Amino acid sequence: MKHGFVKVAAMTPKIRVADPVYNAKEICKGIEEADAKGAKIVVFPELCLTGYTCGDLFLQELLLEQAKEALRKVTEATEGCDALVFVGLPLERDCKLYNVAAALQNGELLAFIPKKYIPSYAEFYETRHFTAGEESVREILFDEKKVPFGINILFAADAPCGLTVGCELCEDIWAPLSPALAHTLAGATVIANLSGSDETVGKDEYRELLVKCSSAKQIAAYLYASAGEGESTQDLVFGGHNIIAENGTILAEAKRFAPENIYADIDVHRLRHERRRMSTFPSKNNDSYTIIPIHMEEEDTALERVFNAQPFVPADRTEREKRCEEILSIQSYGLKKRYEHTGCQSAVIGVSGGLDSTLALLVTARAFDMLGLAHGQITAVTMPCFGTTDRTYANACKLARTLGATLQEIDIKEAVTVHFKDIGQSMTQHDVTYENGQARERTQILMDIANRTGGLVIGTGDMSELALGWATYNGDHMSMYGVNAGVPKTLVRHLVQYYADTCDSAELRMVLLDVLDTPVSPELLPPVDGAISQRTEDLVGPYELHDFFLYYMLRCGFEPAKIYRIACRSFQGIYDNGVILKWLKTFYRRFFAQQFKRSCVPDGPKVGSVALSPRGDLRMPSDACAEIWLRQAEEL
Repeated sequence: MKHGFVKVAAMTPKIRVADPVYNAKEICKGIEEADAKGAKIVVFPELCLTGYTCGDLFLQELLLEQAKEALRKVTEATEGCDALVFVGLPLERDCKLYNVAAALQNGELLAFIPKKYIPSYAEFYETRHFTAGEESVREILFDEKKVPFGINILFAADAPCGLTVGCELCEDIWAPLSPALAHTLAGATVIANLSGSDETVGKDEYRELLVKCSSAKQIAAYLYASAGEGESTQDLVFGGHNIIAENGTILAEAKRFAPENIYADIDVHRLRHERRRMSTFPSKNNDSYTIIPIHMEEEDTALERVFNAQPFVPADRTEREKRCEEILSIQSYGLKKRYEHTGCQSAVIGVSGGLDSTLALLVTARAFDMLGLAHGQITAVTMPCFGTTDRTYANACKLARTLGATLQEIDIKEAVTVHFKDIGQSMTQHDVTYENGQARERTQILMDIANRTGGLVIGTGDMSELALGWATYNGDHMSMYGVNAGVPKTLVRHLVQYYADTCDSAELRMVLLDVLDTPVSPELLPPVDGAISQRTEDLVGPYELHDFFLYYMLRCGFEPAKIYRIACRSFQGIYDNGVILKWLKTFYRRFFAQQFKRSCVPDGPKVGSVALSPRGDLRMPSDACAEIWLRQAEEL
């Protein structure tokens, strides 16, 4: 359970209806398998010790006694296993029959949790046999031992990850006010559901939606184990549709009509971080709950979970294209509103032939279309200097002309040279002053042209550059509206690609494809043999790594050791571990040191769940110390 990862299982054994002896053996096999795989929570279906479809046989004394004997066998089978195991059975109390989940661990029966909502509609007639459980917890005798019995029971692990488990049964999740809602408000981070849901056309989609939504609204992990093969098919068919979800995401799902035990690595730390972040997630006093402490060994979970190496970019092409269209709309609508408010009629953009300025120009053209303004009122300024290559210069010019913008070329070599002479900067000393002097000269020109034309300077810098502070303070760092401020570098590429794929102009498409093929560079150092000599990713590291670090740090609250662990898994075969660690340290060092630049960035639209605006998502002091993060990174 190191780093908050907990392996869990939802299992559907092949049973025999009304044969608890056989069923107990199959369940014991499942427990043995789950224990071997390191599962810490194991959920079996509703009434699995007898079968869900016993009908009036539930009223037979012999079946009920055999179910209790089967429970004893299963309990014994958990000896030496620290997993929390839930199995379903019918249980009599005070001459009433209850549909319960028995919670077992390490050879002990910990509690009985009864089903709250007993269905009696359509194909269900459980009220014929079962009584609804009560929230209040009482103790009943089972084998001369007092065992808690009631709905309001939580199991709290002593491991430091914050694992607390609640339980409900089948119909409970379909009810408007499910027990899981109260459980999570009382502190449960994981909900187990023992289900006997049958299959009808389209029901699987609704069931999946229920589990996803329940886990999302309750910011919890949800383990759903459903009845399957072996149940009676007299009138119904059961598909064994097991689902494991976490905060609205399906981590594992069984195929229906094929017995399949599923496993997943849930992340309790991430759930707790999300609840801390969500100020609207309430909590209530859990005094009405019985909290049962459970011991679990803190082990290094063998991860099977896959983490997207590009978390800002949907892997599915259809979803990715949908996301790109949505982001372009957010960017252009944000800019449109700024123009409507200011009454400006023109825009000024510095175009370099690189990805960021290309995207900014595309967004501006789109916003002008919405405003009914001519593209000729967009002034695209190319400002070649010491590091400009023929390729990027040509692409900047082609892009502006193809979009119908007004192209203006201003060679800044002479102005920068004079400036360097004024401040005593040697032309042969290619240091930060040499680079930033060019960036600030360009920004000055853009601002002055905007004043002359009555327009706005459109910023081109992206979110990844803001995170690393890879911008010249009061140079490309500054604009009058930064349309790319919420877009990470890995996504910029896909937005330009999407525009190339969907535009009507073959000429525009060719320019965009060549921009995509150009190495990312600020082009502030002289080229070598006409080619780019300064590659950004050689200096600050691969953007795909930095975007990965940024997402899991800010969106998920992961610590450096956890980010490093999942990065090594996600980028296996792409970067070796030493390279990942090197750039991880660089990321933390730059992220903390460069906050002062983010504290005064221009306005710009938020487009995703991660944003760096000091007025919005990231209220971070400019002089915050990175020591504890860097210290942990150094210890890796």
